[in-house]
Amino acid sequence: MISERFNVFGGLFDIERTGGGWSVLSVGNDGKRSPAHFVIPELVADDELEQFLFDLFHEQAGYKKGGIFRVQR
Repeated sequence: MISERFNVFGGLFDIERTGGGWSVLSVGNDGKRSPAHFVIPELVADDELEQFLFDLFHEQAGYKKGGIFRVQR
């Protein structure tokens, strides 16, 4: 199982590969996780996650919000 945390323009998401699909949880400021309101298709590979997230959220990009990157836990 692949489990990683991503910073997506200032928001945190935990993304896990479970079986053949992806599970996405939004991480709040208090550290609590809740289901995210988007789906990652099964065909997206691990090394394509940053590009997929950029394509999905690029309209929320802002000068001070940074980009999309994996976060070390």
